[in-house]
Amino acid sequence: MTTKSLPSLDRQERLRAIAKALQRTILNPKMELDHRSPWELLVATILSAQCTDQRVNQVTPALFRRYRGPAELAAANLPELEQLIRSTGFFKSKAKHLVACGKAVTEHFNEQVPQTMEELVTLPGVGRKTANVILGNAFGQPGVVVDTHVKRVAKRLGLTRSDNPDRVEEDLQQLIPKSQWTAVSQRLLLHGRHICLARKPQCHTCPVYQHCPWKEKGPQ
Repeated sequence: MTTKSLPSLDRQERLRAIAKALQRTILNPKMELDHRSPWELLVATILSAQCTDQRVNQVTPALFRRYRGPAELAAANLPELEQLIRSTGFFKSKAKHLVACGKAVTEHFNEQVPQTMEELVTLPGVGRKTANVILGNAFGQPGVVVDTHVKRVAKRLGLTRSDNPDRVEEDLQQLIPKSQWTAVSQRLLLHGRHICLARKPQCHTCPVYQHCPWKEKGPQ
């Protein structure tokens, strides 16, 4: 994947134009994981690794009926939990993370999901991406979410040259006003999920085509 290298100021101006174009086409950059609380969003986000949000949304209703909060999940029977989340993939490791996360939230945070990056990343199965999802969507705190879609889109649009999610996050933080971190990164995510696909990107319908320096983009 190659893009033209552009100075930071040019990238910042182009990202403003990209953000405005995506705002017109994605009016409400809604989180697509169903949840009713920070805890449910945390669990759903852990399950969403290497899995579609649609599949996670099919699994979580039964999961949340069976285990209503962190304490219940901390005491879960592992084989039973594995069966409930089996269709999300990597279910054995996810089940272990969920039980350990339930224990950590129960024992260290009084069954309340913590509200800082520093505390969130201490939870089993939680990295910066998951933490930023929670901060931005559950607590209204600015967070740049960098998943596989955001990383791909950011690189194709010449907003970063890195494949390291932490570095991509830093690059986008420098280009986006802090108050817009959550909304802009969520729109980049949705753009990558529905238009700027890994294979066969829909360049002919791309709302930011004119701002895209990716040398491999298709005709519009």
